[in-house]
Amino acid sequence: MAAHHEALIFAMVMASAADRNMADEEMRKIGVIVETLPVFADFDEEELADAAAKCAEMLNDEEGMADTLDFIRDTLPKKFRETAYALACDVVASDGEGSQEELRMLELIRHRLDIDRLSAAGIERGAAARHRVLG
Repeated sequence: MAAHHEALIFAMVMASAADRNMADEEMRKIGVIVETLPVFADFDEEELADAAAKCAEMLNDEEGMADTLDFIRDTLPKKFRETAYALACDVVASDGEGSQEELRMLELIRHRLDIDRLSAAGIERGAAARHRVLG
């Protein structure tokens, strides 16, 4: 598994797990993202569970959140940092409104990846628009 794949998956898992409840819809969304986005074209989908487990293990360490955020930042080429943030936003938006914990995690990811506020607002608005439902 390529490190950039792992970093993108870690961003999604962190966003989903922020409220200590990885909703089924969020897990399905991660699977759909991995199946369909071009950045994952050369990724073996069978490795998704291993990557998610590795992220969870990393997060359980004493400095797990900071270390995981650093791994994402240090592993991804700069041009994929906004991609990581967008994927995390999609996961949070996939089951409706994000919890306070999920929104705080998105903020931490945004800051660690050095994504400016205007770009982040556009990414967040796009995620909300893509996942909006009637009713």
